[in-house]
Amino acid sequence: MTKRKNDMKKIYKAKVNRIERVSASSHFIEIECEIPVKVEAGQFISIYCDGLTLRRPFSVYSNNNGRIGVLFKERGKGTQYIKSLKVGDFIDIAGPFGNTFDIQNKKALLIGAGIGAAPMAYLKEKLDEKGIKNYYAAGFLTKDEVPAGMKIDKICTDDGSFGDAGSVLNYLGVLINEHKPEVIYACGPHIVLKIVAEQGEKYGIETQVAMEKVMACGIGVCRGCVIDIKKDGKIVNATVCKDGPVFKGSEVVWEN
Repeated sequence: MTKRKNDMKKIYKAKVNRIERVSASSHFIEIECEIPVKVEAGQFISIYCDGLTLRRPFSVYSNNNGRIGVLFKERGKGTQYIKSLKVGDFIDIAGPFGNTFDIQNKKALLIGAGIGAAPMAYLKEKLDEKGIKNYYAAGFLTKDEVPAGMKIDKICTDDGSFGDAGSVLNYLGVLINEHKPEVIYACGPHIVLKIVAEQGEKYGIETQVAMEKVMACGIGVCRGCVIDIKKDGKIVNATVCKDGPVFKGSEVVWEN
């Protein structure tokens, strides 16, 4: 994976430009920092939520001329606060944190699931800008979960209410055989990333996975997002927030 852009915490004042519901369970917020911030595909920012000690981390969904967009679901006090923001309000963010996807001039298959579809949409945008051939498939529970306006080539819903019926994982082998990718990028729940990594190994295809973990500090200090990876023939600890969030699928020790 490529080297992270920032190793030290940087805090910026940002104005809310847009905030809107984009599906039954998710919202989009776009913020503009007082100083333009460059964020690459795979990285995340942390938003300070009034009255709470810990910031809330979010993968970047878009970054247009310094206007950073994230997709979020209302899950607790932090996201309730963010949902309550209005256009013109000011907040502060920290970041960007973590490493990035290693974008190569290779035919790519992108797999997203749930809220993990957001960073994959940003990666697709970057691949398109570079003229790199790619195909993006994403899975959601139901039609109501599909974010409006997200550019996706193939949509799957578990209940069959939109697109192809079933999990996106059900179509993984077909997608590999049809599109013959040289690299697979993925973000989503643990089981999705585990199976993507296993299929990549089966077909001899490089995989890069953006791990989803609860991250408190964002700089690897609290050790709340530790996973095991294989390095130099040994199993060692790695923090998703600092060493990741992007890892090679082949280096992660996948728990059953």
